[in-house]
Amino acid sequence: MYVRTTQRRNKDGSTVRYVALAHNRRDGDRVKAETLVNLGREDRLDVAGLRRLVGSISRYLGDEPGPQVAEGGQAGELEVVDSRPVGASWLLDGLWHRLGIADTLTDLLGARQFTTDVERVLFALVANRAIAPASKLAAAEWASHDAVIPGLEAMDDDQAYRAMDLLVEADTEGALQEAVFFAAADLLNLSVDVLLFDTTSTYFETEHADANEDGGGGLRRRGHSKDHRGDLPQIVIGLAVTREGIPVRCWTWPGNTADQSVLQQVKDDLRGWRLGRVITVVDRGISSDDNLAYLRRAGGHWIAGERLRDRRADHEHVLSRQGRYQQVADNLRVKEVTLDSGDGRRWIVCHNPAEAERDAARREDTLARLEAELDRIDTARARTAKKKTSSKRDAEEAAHTRAECALRDHPSLSRYLRQLKNGRLRIDRRAVNREARLDGKFLISTSDPDLPAGDVALAYKNLLEAERGFRDLKSTLELRPVFHRLDHRIRAHVLICWLALLLTRVAERAAGQTWPRINTELSRVHQVTIATDAGQATHTTSLTPTQRELFAACDIKPPPRVTHLDPT
Repeated sequence: MYVRTTQRRNKDGSTVRYVALAHNRRDGDRVKAETLVNLGREDRLDVAGLRRLVGSISRYLGDEPGPQVAEGGQAGELEVVDSRPVGASWLLDGLWHRLGIADTLTDLLGARQFTTDVERVLFALVANRAIAPASKLAAAEWASHDAVIPGLEAMDDDQAYRAMDLLVEADTEGALQEAVFFAAADLLNLSVDVLLFDTTSTYFETEHADANEDGGGGLRRRGHSKDHRGDLPQIVIGLAVTREGIPVRCWTWPGNTADQSVLQQVKDDLRGWRLGRVITVVDRGISSDDNLAYLRRAGGHWIAGERLRDRRADHEHVLSRQGRYQQVADNLRVKEVTLDSGDGRRWIVCHNPAEAERDAARREDTLARLEAELDRIDTARARTAKKKTSSKRDAEEAAHTRAECALRDHPSLSRYLRQLKNGRLRIDRRAVNREARLDGKFLISTSDPDLPAGDVALAYKNLLEAERGFRDLKSTLELRPVFHRLDHRIRAHVLICWLALLLTRVAERAAGQTWPRINTELSRVHQVTIATDAGQATHTTSLTPTQRELFAACDIKPPPRVTHLDPT
């Protein structure tokens, strides 16, 4: 960093010199001078103020006291006025602008005048969700006092709620998500030939669902909870991601919405994006025949998981076919089977040798538990039969019956049991052998006639990226607890979480590290404001090599060393 002078020649032949604080930045093989702070014309420069600033900086760096910098004595004591983390929010703001989210929001909001910068408030809410998740009230305080949000000095909760309302308005029919997706696809060179789709649910910490659960009313309804909280109202969230794990769109439905009923809307919404030939990858819970047929409209194709234990005739035929497996990866082998069904469906049998060993070990443990429990029941029944007290015998017999009923109704143990004519339970060896055939296997099908079997299997395994997105939404970004009651605020909350997931996924993909690690490292970069009687200066702490590499990997310029200089 150094003092740089430039000059300009006027029409009358006079020369005017300007002074600035600058530093050199390397751009490839060239070194460019970058101006940090313009100090003004040389003939009007506050030289005494600069001397006082030099003295205060020297004392801050631990050097010997500087020369006289104020009339009548030394400069005053150095005081740290403020210090806030800036690194993580600065990186997210750079990605926010690179993906065109700021410009998209500005265009969608139109030429209306607001008392505050709505785009900056929305970015603050998204950054808070990624860096330190909190309620909207706490997020407003965080952005005003605990973090540096570029371009935003302060905000309050009313501005946060107003910005959320405008966000939902801007995303009418997915307009915001569509614009952001195409900007990200062009910038990051994303593969959009395969889109992965899955659903999840998230519950509300309230016992009262919205009214008219039979068809009308709000989003908060009771339904099948994937969080095992069927006692609480919930919403259903859909997420579409690319094979790289970049989320491209999200949906919010009432909590009693069945997975089978949403895929047609997803297909229609994405059809409006004019993506061309797209293969949609869906899980077992969504792959009904009607849904798969709908996905083939307009030239689309699908890859779907199949339920091996449904005992369907075509599944049995596929598993019984002989053939040689093709090695795709260290833990994945595939075998393609074609049936004469006439619908053009291709079947891919996938086998994971390591998972097969784990399945066999788990089954042996389960059978050992079952045998021990059945022996205990038989022993207790025989002991009871020798007793003379009829009432006690009846009580014990009822207890044994309850134990057998519990085994017969168990969701995973009952598959290995059969009931004898006398009502007793025994291990079904045929069922054991049938389960052994499925060790380490899963079955997928596709309508695409050209995609190689190995690529089909890998595309389906990439569906884990959607599940990982849901895990990060609920853990890292803390999707819940949801503090909102109104439908449009709930939708806005989900959109904010989706935008935060998008930014963090882009950062992870560029830096090759997880977002919690990136956030921890960059949150150590602080913006410090120092004040003396010479004035105030706001500068950024020096970057470590690791921090500098993170900014470079994401192609974001780090924050400048000096962001504000105000000599008195």
